[in-house]
Amino acid sequence: MRPTARRNHKKRPNLTPDIPVIEIRDLHKSYGSLEVLKGLDISAPAGHVVSLIGSSGSGKSTLLRCANLLEDSQQGDILFCGEPVIWKGTSLNRRPADRAQITRIRTNLSMVFQQFNLWAHMTILQNVMEAPVTVLGRDKTEVEASARKYLDKVGIGDKCDAYPAMLSGGQQQRAAIARALCMEPKALLFDEPTSALDPELEQEVVKVIKYLAAEGRTMIIVTHDMRLAADVSDHVVFLHQGKIEEDGPPETLFGAPKTERLQGFLSATVPA
Repeated sequence: MRPTARRNHKKRPNLTPDIPVIEIRDLHKSYGSLEVLKGLDISAPAGHVVSLIGSSGSGKSTLLRCANLLEDSQQGDILFCGEPVIWKGTSLNRRPADRAQITRIRTNLSMVFQQFNLWAHMTILQNVMEAPVTVLGRDKTEVEASARKYLDKVGIGDKCDAYPAMLSGGQQQRAAIARALCMEPKALLFDEPTSALDPELEQEVVKVIKYLAAEGRTMIIVTHDMRLAADVSDHVVFLHQGKIEEDGPPETLFGAPKTERLQGFLSATVPA
């Protein structure tokens, strides 16, 4: 049975509604002679959730890493709150031209990875506080209060003094989400946030993501969980071999897929 999209009543942030937080135009990405992204256009308006779905190797995670400027793209535009990334060079030699701009953009785009990437020698509270204090230079007392607030928000406020090895995988991923939130970003990027978890722990993280979506957070989510995509998304993008095969609201993609490729993908990934 295919997932049914549920429309959430979301809070919408007071940002300029006609300027997307993240906008990607005609994006191309290659690794040598291998072209991975073949001219993609994606927009994430303020307060909206965009989910990227597709088979392994379709370009989902690469697109997310390009959006966060962790990977250099060879063609196309990336805009953050209407501000285009400035480039120098062309093709495989294209690089960001303004390092200060890249730092500013990255500090406003928090990314949550498949693996939790927590520092093993720091407590959970220290992990969450580290970037706001060292990267943003915020007051330590103020950051600690925010960190505790976000750890409470994701349901592990009692784990502040624990070390990552003392937590389950689901708890570690929720700590990683709290760490991302503590940067006070304008958007959150999730790269398969539940893929490393067993089903029971996966639901802990899914619950947090649904809560953030209901809060009106701007998010781009790469996910294998079709029910999550249906529940939280305003827009779903189905990638196939580096191209957008089909996209639209979740009720359309999951309820009435138009292309044979999407129909086949859903048949293979969604339990009957």
